[in-house]
Amino acid sequence: MNTPPLAERLRPQTIDELIGQEHLTGKHSILRTAIENKKIPSMIFWGPPGVGKTTIAGIIANTLQQSFYTLSAISSGVKDIREVIEEAKQKNGAVLFIDEIHRFNKGQQDALLGAVEKGIITLIGATTENPSFEVNSALLSRSQVYLLKALQENDLISLLKIALIKDETLAKKNISLKETASLIRISGGDARKLLNLLELVCDQIADNGIITDEIVMQIAQQKIALYDKKGEQHYDIISAFIKSMRGSDPNGAVYWLARMIEGGEDVKFIARRMVIFASEDIGNANPNALLLANTTFQSVNIIGYPESRIILSQCAIYLATSVKSNASYMAIEEALDTVRKKGDLPVPLHLRNAPTKLMKQMDYGIEYKYAHNYEHNFVLQEFLPSDIAGTQFYTPQKNAKEEEIRKFLKERWKDIYGY
Repeated sequence: MNTPPLAERLRPQTIDELIGQEHLTGKHSILRTAIENKKIPSMIFWGPPGVGKTTIAGIIANTLQQSFYTLSAISSGVKDIREVIEEAKQKNGAVLFIDEIHRFNKGQQDALLGAVEKGIITLIGATTENPSFEVNSALLSRSQVYLLKALQENDLISLLKIALIKDETLAKKNISLKETASLIRISGGDARKLLNLLELVCDQIADNGIITDEIVMQIAQQKIALYDKKGEQHYDIISAFIKSMRGSDPNGAVYWLARMIEGGEDVKFIARRMVIFASEDIGNANPNALLLANTTFQSVNIIGYPESRIILSQCAIYLATSVKSNASYMAIEEALDTVRKKGDLPVPLHLRNAPTKLMKQMDYGIEYKYAHNYEHNFVLQEFLPSDIAGTQFYTPQKNAKEEEIRKFLKERWKDIYGY
């Protein structure tokens, strides 16, 4: 029989064993009072990973002495929700804990509403995302939202000391804790990661050994494929993903996409970056790229994991294999630079709006030429302030679509901009 990981072996069973979250579980706190009185509303725990959301849900289930069900929004669907609800009806109520509830789409969240409203289930959702944006309003209105705070360094150190003393397996090794900085930094404040890392380190050193930062780093680099959604690895991998697409390598793009998916990256974060990429690195060389990226963002928001991986892959491959241009990005950067250097230059009179008689008397809008009154819906006139007249911000690049744009501009603007 496999031994459960350290984080599971040490999971608190009572509210007094919990470390951190005193604002919710301390003496006379709102959540502690509700638990002690056994009057638990449906609720959503919002906070960073590994701060006690799942643990508090388990403590509540133990206190209520009700059946306790756990679903993960990553792998569960409406069918799983309905099965739990049916079982809860037979047992006169149950606690349903849904991890990463923000990944449920609207249909999945709606499937919970009736059972929550009727008290068939007491819902406890856990999310790392703001529930105001990620949980639909109907479900949110039926739930209390509790904010869990990141664990402090002294909380994490206490947890390490408790583990070395109280866990039977680790206590036998009689290991001393000399330094904690690397353990805390690598785990990113996530108590679950911290304890599992501690167990990994203890497995690698001899009985009566001493844990130092150097030893932790050596073992971590050898054994752990780190993906911290808020740390350096997070930014390195999204950078590799973007650069693979920019470099027109669909294989690199899909690999780094897979790394993010396996690491539990927020699907919307990935899709959002692809929308930006479609405009910044492809732009008008292939306008359909932005349309597809935006559709991808909308689609994965509705679908959620695991099926959204297919949509993300399709979009990443399309963007990687598309013709590239950063001309639109460079144009706005040049324009912003000019604005910062030149300040608020006055709008030319012929471009100003003239809604009142006084403004017309001041020559607002005078000599403005309405393009649609001219052949080909175009007439030559200046649209920039006089101080920067003739400044070219946008330069079409050498691809089929932008060569068409260059031809269009040259026919109209060669005397002013020199296209």
